[in-house]
Amino acid sequence: MGKDPKSSTASVQGFGNVGSHAARLLSEQGITIVAIGDHTGSFYNEKGIDVNAALTYAKGNGNTLKGFKGAVEITSAELLTAKCDVLVPAALQNVITEEIAAGIQATLIVEGANGPTTPEADAILAEKNILVVPDILANSGGVTVSYFEWVQNKMGYYWSEKEVNEKHDANMEIAFDAVWVSAHEYKSTMRIGAYITALKKIEFGLKAKGNY
Repeated sequence: MGKDPKSSTASVQGFGNVGSHAARLLSEQGITIVAIGDHTGSFYNEKGIDVNAALTYAKGNGNTLKGFKGAVEITSAELLTAKCDVLVPAALQNVITEEIAAGIQATLIVEGANGPTTPEADAILAEKNILVVPDILANSGGVTVSYFEWVQNKMGYYWSEKEVNEKHDANMEIAFDAVWVSAHEYKSTMRIGAYITALKKIEFGLKAKGNY
C-alpha cells in the first residue's frame, strides 16, 4: 500500500490475547497506536498511547483497561471510526455494522476477531476501497502454530520459540501472498480472494488424488 509504518497510526479494539499483542507488535514496528479498548472501556490519544504502560496497567487491573489514564475515554463506536490508517477489530463478532462501516476512516482493516464485520458492512467497505484482511487469514496464525505443536508431538522432537516464530512467519507470508494474488487476479476483495484460494487447494487435492 506504500505506507510507512513510522508515519502510520492504528486503532485496536480488544486488549486480550489478540488485541494486546497486536497493539504491542504494531507499536514495535513504529506505528503510533491512537486508540485501544476492551469490554470495560475504550481510550483515544491523538499523540499516541504508551502501549507498554497500557499492558502494565491492564496486568495489575484484572486484565482490563477500566480506569486507564493514558488517554481520553471514548465509546466503542468512536474507537472503530477514529481517524487512523489501520483498524484492528480484535474483540467481538459483528461489531462493524453498516452504520459503523459508513463512518470508518481507516484505509486498512485487519480482522483479529472472528467475524467482526457483517456482510452488509463488508459491501460498504468494498465500495469505500478499504482493504480488509479477513479473519480467515489475519488470525490464522494461532491455528498454524497449533498445527506445529501437533507435528512436534508426532515427531517427539521440539523446536525453539525462535524456530516456531520463523516457521509461522514464513507460512503466513505464503498464505498472504496467495490470497493477495487471488484477489487481484479475480478483481475481488481479500475475503473473496481467501475463499478462492481455499477452493483452488481443494480442487488441486481432488485432481492430485485422482478417481478410484
